[in-house]
Amino acid sequence: MARPHVLVIPFPAQGHVIPTMELAQRLVKQGIKVTFINTEVNHKIVTSNLQVDKDGFGDLMQMVSIPDGLEPWEDRSDVRKLILSILQTMSGKLEKLIETINTEDSNKITCVIADACMGLAIQAAANLGIRRACFWPASVTTLASTLSIHKLIDDGIINKNGLPLTDQIIQLSETMPPIKPENLVWAAFQDVPTIEAAFQLFVKAEETCKMTEWFICNSTTELESAAFSLYPQLLPIGPLLATNRLANQTGHFWQEDSTCLAWLDQQPPSSVIYIAFGSFTIFNQTQFQELAFGLELSNKPFLWVMRPGMTKETTDAYPDGYIERVRSHGRIISWAPQQKVLAHPSIACFISHCGWNSTLEGVTNGLPFLCWPYFGDQFHNKTYICDIWKTGLGFNKDEAGIITREEIKSKVELLLSDKTFREKALDIKDKIRSAVNEGGCSQKNLNNFIEWLKEKNTDDKDQPDSL
Repeated sequence: MARPHVLVIPFPAQGHVIPTMELAQRLVKQGIKVTFINTEVNHKIVTSNLQVDKDGFGDLMQMVSIPDGLEPWEDRSDVRKLILSILQTMSGKLEKLIETINTEDSNKITCVIADACMGLAIQAAANLGIRRACFWPASVTTLASTLSIHKLIDDGIINKNGLPLTDQIIQLSETMPPIKPENLVWAAFQDVPTIEAAFQLFVKAEETCKMTEWFICNSTTELESAAFSLYPQLLPIGPLLATNRLANQTGHFWQEDSTCLAWLDQQPPSSVIYIAFGSFTIFNQTQFQELAFGLELSNKPFLWVMRPGMTKETTDAYPDGYIERVRSHGRIISWAPQQKVLAHPSIACFISHCGWNSTLEGVTNGLPFLCWPYFGDQFHNKTYICDIWKTGLGFNKDEAGIITREEIKSKVELLLSDKTFREKALDIKDKIRSAVNEGGCSQKNLNNFIEWLKEKNTDDKDQPDSL
């Protein structure tokens, strides 16, 4: 029997590419051939930062690109333009790529695994009669709001274009995090045209997920039991990074600075504040300087990831003399090998934007959080951390909407002085380990999914029409 050959495609954003790459590597380790699709722009970035595969299975993974429909000089940070281009052009390009691959009888694509935000890939696979599976890289709470789109419209919470009509708190179930309508993942953008474009993407996701036989999620019932109870067709297989013992991530858009690990080696156990805000957060100059002063006032060692473009200031973003003053106990880098950093014994806590990848990496390593959400689902994840798991604290803003240096200093002291946060975090860490280890729920689901991929490819007419 020919080796199964799956095509895997993420939505072209950092927070989607990394966990989808992790899934692809899991499949490769089980002898499944993977063709991983990035947009042309992301393909160049990811492959230039790709680590050498030390496990010797690189021949089973091929990285391929397709156009996103934009011209090379166009701005990919214009989310509306990118989404509309993807929706209008990529399905046809993907179908042509699959047809080209399938001209080789011994190399045919047997299944398409698509990020749910790339419903167009599910549609393309259906058009070609190829088996299909959806992968959701974010929290299941975020996905639940997507699967509830029609109910949200019927209840008058959003209009047919996804725009919030009310301030009414959304509570999909009693034990799930409450959601403000403006924090729905598509509604978090600043302008109406971008919200409407993003909503199209999620409507497509809701439609095409019904065309798949499997819907796997990068989460676990130990973290989101209520969400999985509400949608039992969603199967937890994560957190995928929890079983990555070497913590070698791939799919980064920036070059990692691994020299920080040697610096961490020189710090006392549980002493360092780690600060990172992901790939999307942007600070105004006032807020950025308050953060800098707050870290200085905490008088603790800190490792701060200052991503290029995180402030609009290109030079002199830091307060006068700041770098010299903190040089003895602070380290500032442009991008970190985050999983390795968070696993380091010197880390005491994580000041985070609460993206799902960062959230999973923090809880997997038993760390308490200081939560600083910026966008969309990050607010849901903060609710998990602060109110449900109780492994962290949030910051309060002043009248001007600024988190002040005094507030930062105060919350750092409160978090690190109360051992309860660390104890609860370590308890969750143990539960996650049990889920992803042999015999755990997530591990069983992943094994069953892999066995399904290895089955003899069936005709599309034999597949169920919906989950």
